[in-house]
Amino acid sequence: MDIISQLLPFVFLIAIMYYVIIRPQQKEAKAKKEMLAALKKGDKVITNGGFIVIVHKVEDNFLSVKLNDDTVVKITKDSIAKKYEDEA
Repeated sequence: MDIISQLLPFVFLIAIMYYVIIRPQQKEAKAKKEMLAALKKGDKVITNGGFIVIVHKVEDNFLSVKLNDDTVVKITKDSIAKKYEDEA
């Protein structure tokens, strides 16, 4: 019984850390994975570098994106921060 009473605070700390740190990170990673899988031509996205670009072509691990009318570059899907939602 003495061992259980000594280990109980550690069990509570581990449970609190799971719900405060690990679980939200897992949810965020799942949401980003779903967002990347749902990207299609014409979507506006924000890159990790801060560029707002338009998806031109979707491949397995890469995206071809338009920076402007003449410039199309190929980037990795990991470099997408989030989908851009117009605030109008």
